Amino acid sequence: MTRSSTTLETAHGTSSKSAPIPHRSGTPRRGRTRPLLSGDHKGRPYDLTCTRKKTHRSGRACPVPFAGLLLLALWTPAAAPAEVDLDDLEFRHGISQFPDYDLKYPPGFAHFDYVNPNAPKGGTLVLPITYAMDSVSPPHKPPGYFRSYDHLLERAGDELSGYYGSLAESVALSADRRTLVFRLRPEARWHDGTPLTATDVKFSLDTFCDDYLSSGWADVLEWITRVDAPSSHTVVVHANSDAAKQVHILGLIPIVPAHYWAERDVTKPAREPPPQSGPYRLTEVSQGRILTYTRVPDYWGRDLPINRGKFNFDTIRYERHLDATVAREALRAGLIDVWTENDSRHWLSSFNVPARERGWLRKGAIGSGTQRGSRFRLVINTRREPFDDPRVREALAYAFDFEWQNRALHGGERRRAHSFFANSMFASSGLPDAAELALLEPYRTTLPEEVFNRAFSFAHSDAVGIDRKGLSKARKLLAGAGYRMEGSELLDSNGEPLAIEFLSAAPDNQRILLPYVRALDVLGVEASIRMIDSVGHTNRRDAGDFDALLLRGFFAMPPTWQLRPYFHSASTPYWNVSGIDHPAVDALVDAALEATDIHGFVRALRALDRVLLWGYYQFPIDALEDTRIVYWDKFGRPEQPEEMYGEPFPDGWWFDEEKAARIGASP
Repeated sequence: MTRSSTTLETAHGTSSKSAPIPHRSGTPRRGRTRPLLSGDHKGRPYDLTCTRKKTHRSGRACPVPFAGLLLLALWTPAAAPAEVDLDDLEFRHGISQFPDYDLKYPPGFAHFDYVNPNAPKGGTLVLPITYAMDSVSPPHKPPGYFRSYDHLLERAGDELSGYYGSLAESVALSADRRTLVFRLRPEARWHDGTPLTATDVKFSLDTFCDDYLSSGWADVLEWITRVDAPSSHTVVVHANSDAAKQVHILGLIPIVPAHYWAERDVTKPAREPPPQSGPYRLTEVSQGRILTYTRVPDYWGRDLPINRGKFNFDTIRYERHLDATVAREALRAGLIDVWTENDSRHWLSSFNVPARERGWLRKGAIGSGTQRGSRFRLVINTRREPFDDPRVREALAYAFDFEWQNRALHGGERRRAHSFFANSMFASSGLPDAAELALLEPYRTTLPEEVFNRAFSFAHSDAVGIDRKGLSKARKLLAGAGYRMEGSELLDSNGEPLAIEFLSAAPDNQRILLPYVRALDVLGVEASIRMIDSVGHTNRRDAGDFDALLLRGFFAMPPTWQLRPYFHSASTPYWNVSGIDHPAVDALVDAALEATDIHGFVRALRALDRVLLWGYYQFPIDALEDTRIVYWDKFGRPEQPEEMYGEPFPDGWWFDEEKAARIGASP
């Protein structure tokens, strides 16, 4: 009889077909007393404290009035010296993460090459979502919110590291690369006519740097030490490391209106749309089921080079569906326009309908070169025994039969990821070269010898169902770690069974986890899956209260902003999920972020990749490739250059009246 089980955990208790494995002690939940507005915060006095636990979305504790935050944002100590003389800086129309990188687009360029500047405006695009929409305030990240707010920078989709001014008219970087200065466009306006100024930018960055308001932003913005607004259209961002390496994440931050949030609490679910400034305005919020965005014809930035040929639909509507099955039915019925299909079974068989035979319903792909890595990675919590033993983690990797899963579940369409940065120039391969060895050598005594003399690859099975060769290697590793088989159980020296619980909030994850659980059962491991709601999942991940998780595994290209949160020992458990704490990893992350050219960055990333792989902290599973979509053929799509890092979907698409008439679709 199998010892594996699936347990459902909610706020109302647990249920299971078999008794769940008792959860072992590990890193305790963090109930902590920390100053929110007390003492001296960045040189500013405040005097409010509370005891709270970092939570997620509506589970946040001890909200702080935004009026107080606005006062902090506006008040700068008179005695604070200016570290940078703005008159000595060179302001440019764009910036890269790397000093030796030449921007593709010159000053005054007309538009990006991968859009149609003459694309017609009009029509409606209906997109599905399968999760709850509990708030429309920007820190809660409602679907489509990024189109209704402005951002400092816009990434070019056809180059590796080109970022151009959006809200920022120009940007400058200090000689020590620790300070970014933005000059804002004076014509920028909120939709209510109020000028968008440096006060709003400073307020937004300060707000998103506070973890109790930011839904995860704070940890990825920990490099910001201070934000100044010396004039109404100048913003200075001070950093504790190379600030240019972080322009990708800085360009994602939505700039929110300080004049509105000063009187409101952004931590509470908002049902009424706040003032916005972007190319679209949120105009309809229907009971958490529908969000409608309407194009703003007189949007202040409509003629900027970065925006020409984009934002062509008059209306973009998001409709909630219960799950993926319901959403697929809605697509086939013509109720939604585009569906992203991640399940190979449905990709191969669920859309063979008359509309597709007529050419009305089409399959396609959207380039996703801005993201590389793996679709999923299996994350082991090394803070807990016995998972702090690399032999145990390596044994768990041998038990995962990717080839069988690919054949049985994905029609053989997926490829194994043998790197954290699969399908990119940053992936390691073969043996380390001399430049990588120079980075690795100081840590030789702390690293597995294989890092230096073996090329890494995960085990390859014959895909028949039980990988006996892999399980045999796993048993040898576990024997070396002190485990022995007694009957069908794998016991340690104290007679305790080796057990692992996979925590999941996504039912679809069971397709990957259940075959793995069965393989672990053959190995003698007591394996189980605990299903939990998304808030509970976030809380337990944040507290390090789990054995293993299945998470998305992709990285932005180039992978700059994710390195320190994901892998550095100083990061929080929410981001450094495995609890990686190794001096070589810390040093290689620092080397990458301080690299003075792209070649040094590549070398550091490849060396880091080797250390992470041979440490078996996490297991990348399947390599991320282009995004597969099914859509109704009533849209125009711009031609894409061969060197493309991401198709502008849906912002570069447009409604094609002739195609729509052919299939009887209305605007």
